[in-house]
Amino acid sequence: MSNFLTSRLGGLALRNVMSNKNGISSFGLRHYTTNHVKGLRNIGISAHIDSGKTTLTERILFYTGRIKEIHEVRGKDGVGAKMDSMDLEREKGITIQSAATYCKWGENHINIIDTPGHVDFTIEVERALRVLDGAVLVMCGVSGVQSQTITVDRQMRRYNVPRVVFINKLDRTGANPWNVIDQLKKKLNLNAVAIQVPIGKEANLEGIIDLVSEKALIFGEKGTAPIVEAIPANFVEFVKEKKMELVETIANVDDELGEWMIENDFPNNMPDEKTLAAAIRRTTIERKVVPVMMGSAFKNTGVQPLLDGVIKYLPSPNEKKIIALDTSVKDKETEVELESDPKKPFVGLAFKLEEGRFGQLTYMRVYQGTLKRGDMIKNVNLGKTIKVPRLVRMHASEMEEVSEVGPGEICAMFGVDCYSGNTFTHQNCSFTMTSMHVPEPVMSLSIAPKSKDGQANFSKALSKFQKEDPTFRVKSDQESGQIIISGMGELHLEIYVERMKREYGVETVVGKPLVAYRETIQQRGDYNFTHRKQSGGQGQYAKMIGFAEQNENGMDNEFSNDVIGTAIPPTFIEAIKKGFKDCIDKGPLIGHPVVGVKFVVSDGATHSVDSSELAFRIATAGAFREAFEDGDPTILEPIMKVEISLPQEFQGTVISGVNRRKGAIVNTTTQGESLTFECEVPLNNMFGYSTELRSMTQGKGEFSMEYLKHTNVSRELFNTLLEEHKKKKSEGN
Repeated sequence: MSNFLTSRLGGLALRNVMSNKNGISSFGLRHYTTNHVKGLRNIGISAHIDSGKTTLTERILFYTGRIKEIHEVRGKDGVGAKMDSMDLEREKGITIQSAATYCKWGENHINIIDTPGHVDFTIEVERALRVLDGAVLVMCGVSGVQSQTITVDRQMRRYNVPRVVFINKLDRTGANPWNVIDQLKKKLNLNAVAIQVPIGKEANLEGIIDLVSEKALIFGEKGTAPIVEAIPANFVEFVKEKKMELVETIANVDDELGEWMIENDFPNNMPDEKTLAAAIRRTTIERKVVPVMMGSAFKNTGVQPLLDGVIKYLPSPNEKKIIALDTSVKDKETEVELESDPKKPFVGLAFKLEEGRFGQLTYMRVYQGTLKRGDMIKNVNLGKTIKVPRLVRMHASEMEEVSEVGPGEICAMFGVDCYSGNTFTHQNCSFTMTSMHVPEPVMSLSIAPKSKDGQANFSKALSKFQKEDPTFRVKSDQESGQIIISGMGELHLEIYVERMKREYGVETVVGKPLVAYRETIQQRGDYNFTHRKQSGGQGQYAKMIGFAEQNENGMDNEFSNDVIGTAIPPTFIEAIKKGFKDCIDKGPLIGHPVVGVKFVVSDGATHSVDSSELAFRIATAGAFREAFEDGDPTILEPIMKVEISLPQEFQGTVISGVNRRKGAIVNTTTQGESLTFECEVPLNNMFGYSTELRSMTQGKGEFSMEYLKHTNVSRELFNTLLEEHKKKKSEGN
């Protein structure tokens, strides 16, 4: 209660800032102390698409006083949610870019990043989790664990991010939080345990019961504080059962609580609120337990207790171990643990770039030390020293100017030329943060400006988009001369084409989607190749004997030098290695990259005059082609994991649609009147599926997909691709 009132007043005071002539609010100097860092939380809000992340963030901002009105994601008022500041986000009703903001809850400061749920924008989740200390995993109370939930869980594990779960949409028909907790345990292998119980369900959802404090919270009209009551009589036995389950789950992984239970005659005596809350906090930060909270963001239920849970159970920056690499000694990197101390040398990570009104905005997470306007700092990756220009704190698309930023904080800098993932440090420091995981693109399109007038802006847009998004790639096709853009899916590339039109005024012509095929061999292929060329003067001579086979390390390629003695000198071996790299970039079948091949050189011969690095590099191309043809070559295509949710009445039509696209249904789950299919479908057959699904299900069906694996194409498609490639080559000539 006091938290709620304090934060409303504090938040309103926070908004009372002076605006300067540039439209950027001025924000006063802050004093960064150990207590400030202890009270700070950096959290991400992540989930499967349409689980209510942005709606939840909107409520958090309202209850903490950061915004005065609540607007819905697809609101009829035409305003849209605060965190969806891009026009495209408001039109499509989805989050495309992660958006940062901050708020105050009681005496605590919270930095929040609202991330996209669509798999096409997974890099936004990846880089947000890279710099956050904790996360809220939002689950739909009806759908439970979905495909993107599994991806987000994998990302949280990759960066060791402690999380709490918020089961949302409990006001919807068919919502069942206990089913969701069961799925969290079985599908994600999480030690999930409820710390709340809902009062009522579906349309009758009134509030929640906090198992730790054993108090009932009843929620009224939006904007009001919850009413604290005693537990309703009809819930007493159920609450007792669930609290027992909570205490036992925590005690199984926490020695301190386990000892308390032995010493205090459990279950006749239950741990008090302080003891239990401390045990939940310890086990959450150690990632041994995932506390589960409940409510409905849309119906303004359970948001304030979730904020209390974020403060109580998620770590502050100084409770999470942060490792950097010291690069001061050449070719020898040593691990260094950073401290959230404002007096230590500055270390920060540029985790996101964005084109703003005043030039490039660089989002920065400060790990150690203090960043002040006017300081000289070093970009460790590029070896450049820069002067810190203006510093701002972000509130979605709005900015508030600050003069300094302390450890654990997230801010943005103007006009700094760098790349996403660059580390900035104090001038005398050479620490670099570990890089983040960047998934490979799965789809490509050819693109060109409609008119020559747009060429300059077209090039500028492509350059900016590549800097912003590591999963967006641009290359020039040497044969056709076309510009090819690659990304994570149809929607991903569609958004960039639309942004080019809106932000840079460039109308484009887009070609048919190109699939990221790969080439490989299915058996060992031998070669015995001699390259000989004599044209007056010094000639060229190189002989190579060896084989190519499937690599045991999956999709990776490998080069192996098995030459005994000096049949091929070491300098020429290096040339062969470079030649092999050239070959795998563009395969012999259809010009796509080669994967899963181990190329072995076992013998060869040289000429005292005519042999050279160039001769062996050319010979490698011939030897590789010979071995590839002998190794039963094939083409691999990307297979997508597709999850389709639909009402049962459309089951037959959708199944026949999946079969028509050569998909295989691997799992089916039923929840009330809804069905969910998990399928494996070739990416090449998924283009245009969103339109087809909408028409088949009267707009009630939805699907999501993510890359699963590459598998052999059918013989029919293999022949078609070879014919198309031959035709393209002959046209190019």
